[in-house]
Amino acid sequence: MPEIVEKEKKKQKKKYELKGLTCSSCAGKIEREVGNLDHIENANLNFAASTITVEGDKVDDSLENELQKIADRIEPGLKVRDADRKRNYDSYDHDKNHKNDHSDDSHESENSSSEEENKFLKQRFIPGAIIYTIALVLFELPVTSSQFGELPSVLEWLLYGSSYLLVGGPVLMAAFKNIIRGQVFDENFLMSIATLGAFAIQEFPEGVAVMLFYMIGEIFQDRAVDRSRRSIKNLMDIRPDYANLKQDDQIQEVDPESVQIDDIIIIKPGEKVPLDGEVLEGSSMVDTSALTGESVPRKIETGDEILSGTINKDGLLTVKVTKEYGQSTVSRILELVENASAKKAPTEKFITKFARYYTPVVVFAALAIAVLPPLFLTGAAFSDWIYRALIFLVISCPCALVVSIPLGFFGGIGRASRQGVLVKGGNYLEALNNVGQIVFDKTGTLTKGEFAVSKIESFNGFDKEQLLTAAAHAESHSTHPIAKSIVEAYDQDIENDRIKDYQEVSGHGIKAEVDGKEILAGNNKLMKKENIEYQEVDADGTIVYLVIDNKYAGYITITDELKEDSIKAIKGLKEIGVDKLTMLTGDRQTVAGKVAQKLGLDNYYSELLPDQKVEKVEELLAKQRKGDKLIFVGDGINDAPVLARSDIGVAMGGLGSDAAIEAADVVLMTDEPSKLITAINTARRTRKIVWQNIILALGVKGIVLIMGAVGLATMWGAVFADVGVALIAVFNAMRISRNV
Repeated sequence: MPEIVEKEKKKQKKKYELKGLTCSSCAGKIEREVGNLDHIENANLNFAASTITVEGDKVDDSLENELQKIADRIEPGLKVRDADRKRNYDSYDHDKNHKNDHSDDSHESENSSSEEENKFLKQRFIPGAIIYTIALVLFELPVTSSQFGELPSVLEWLLYGSSYLLVGGPVLMAAFKNIIRGQVFDENFLMSIATLGAFAIQEFPEGVAVMLFYMIGEIFQDRAVDRSRRSIKNLMDIRPDYANLKQDDQIQEVDPESVQIDDIIIIKPGEKVPLDGEVLEGSSMVDTSALTGESVPRKIETGDEILSGTINKDGLLTVKVTKEYGQSTVSRILELVENASAKKAPTEKFITKFARYYTPVVVFAALAIAVLPPLFLTGAAFSDWIYRALIFLVISCPCALVVSIPLGFFGGIGRASRQGVLVKGGNYLEALNNVGQIVFDKTGTLTKGEFAVSKIESFNGFDKEQLLTAAAHAESHSTHPIAKSIVEAYDQDIENDRIKDYQEVSGHGIKAEVDGKEILAGNNKLMKKENIEYQEVDADGTIVYLVIDNKYAGYITITDELKEDSIKAIKGLKEIGVDKLTMLTGDRQTVAGKVAQKLGLDNYYSELLPDQKVEKVEELLAKQRKGDKLIFVGDGINDAPVLARSDIGVAMGGLGSDAAIEAADVVLMTDEPSKLITAINTARRTRKIVWQNIILALGVKGIVLIMGAVGLATMWGAVFADVGVALIAVFNAMRISRNV
């Protein structure tokens, strides 16, 4: 056993940022090489976020150097850095102008990238394009040719050649270096072979044009990817820069990560709330849109809970911290969204694998087209078939798919998070397209979970005050909402020294000794288990039966209201095609039946213990159609096992327990069931755009490949099939994150 524990301790996980990552093909190669390292168990590269997460036995500072060596081999210029490196707040005066290192790094990266691009345009691309235009005027226009007569071929070679080298030099150099490293089949190799081949058969204008348009496409594609990444990073703008820590009547601006539980912080108007806490003094309106997607500010007063990531609008608040930064709402949301695309959707995985084999197949097919027909067909010229083969090569680059699809899924996740729905991975986002049935917990999910005592009935000589006193003391140690409502109704201090031998019976109720008397407080199952003669009650609400010294004393009725949003949610889910809606609850059959009827649910199961909820979900899973997914929606600690067992677990994030949120695959930050409709619609929109890109890319490439093979396509068509389609696909993917 000790050895096993030792091994488990050695497993480490770390995230690294890849600054300057623009090549989707290179990203796949880096991921594979890192994953093949002996001490690395798993490597997951997130192209959309430019990060790689590694897990293994030896994840220490030396790994950063190993990653840098791999990056230098595959994509020179790429910089690897530890993404988890903490910000330094030792001197706030210094950090005042640089409050967020991540932001500074981002700007630095964007500026250096922009400078490199401008340098390339001024020193290489524009001069190359001008020389190319001069060559076209001199050698391709009939008017010019007749005016100057026959110009020497050396001049033609010189002009087209210098234009080609100026524009395509970086591509040729990258291809050469990659071949030396054994990295053959990438877009640099394809473009180099295609354009050099065009020169070999003296198709100079088209050879240079392919390289020109390829570089234009690369520039626009890089800009589109950067723009998409910036829109994703904007979602992360809820990260707090500092916290105003109050110590000895002085306020000091510190790193939120250094603040401890029970510390006192001050939140001024206009500032982000840095940590979760309880408001001790003050009142204000807070903007929760970054967390919930709701535009209407929420009123916060003394005694209320306040969540990190929200923005204080107009009042001065004094807050006692209840969670450290790592466990606070803002930190968990950032972690969820940043890590979401690490869990790739099946479509992403397929396309990545497809692209890996697709390019070599097309290269060898192009070789066959260039060589075989001239050998076996009478009258077939090598120059014609080599030209067709070159078209094949230009088209074969799978950039449109490899870049746009991950961006599509990440855009969908970002859009959902902006609307108050946190999806923990592209796999779950894709799974939301196949929802066949949804199973709801009742309390806190479909109902408000705000219980109140509505009726007290006493029997056998006991009075109502005795009943409430006994019930409040017996329930005082329970965290269940029903127990809390009874204690609130008692409205007096609980004297703990009066309570002995407290015992909670799961799914039944409470046993306790109060003032030397045995108290039973629970449902009808507890009464039957203890063989108590009682009068069963049929009424709206939850019934808590009370027994004092083995004698039935009466009952307390607890009521819970339906959420206003629940009816809208059930109706909306049916409208979008989710037909099977079921409710599971530990409540009585009568109460469950009335709730199900009011909401229009298809089915319900009542009086279930936590383990019975899991069994019921397993029954429903066994009966569903192949390919369908089952969603379970819950909010309590006892829902965590069911959330984990379902195909897609959905937790209520506002009122939900930490255990439920941890076990869930999707989190609804507003506690509104109707957000499920938002999640499903976002998933459908994402899938629609992703498949548009797949069909567009494969369709256009397929058509032009066939046309090229039979001699109907030109290099211009090939350029559009590669560069044009890639740009269209990337811009189309970016539509997901916008409200269009």
